[in-house]
Amino acid sequence: MALWLELDFMYAVIETGGKQYRVEPGAQVEVEKLPAEAGAEVTFDQVLMLVDGDDITVGAPRVENAKVTGSVVKQKKDNKVLIYKMRRRKGYRLTKGHRQRKTIVEIKEIAK
Repeated sequence: MALWLELDFMYAVIETGGKQYRVEPGAQVEVEKLPAEAGAEVTFDQVLMLVDGDDITVGAPRVENAKVTGSVVKQKKDNKVLIYKMRRRKGYRLTKGHRQRKTIVEIKEIAK
């Protein structure tokens, strides 16, 4: 066993917005926009993996009866992504921008 590995450490891998996030209690995670106001409680029930010290539970595809709860810190917009299209020798140039909406969630508890 590696010396750098903490034994009383708990984290989970959750899925939300089509993406997977590694979360632990007390951490803040920036996820795709959730339909909740700042200060509201949110629950993630799509837990893919749960680690509690030496006890590792991997779901197939999800861990049964496991959930992660957190509270919404704020809603925000991400940095602007520029889209530029051009056709050579045609005089065609197009520039568009897009700002993805994000939600910052503070993880409160991981329950088995």
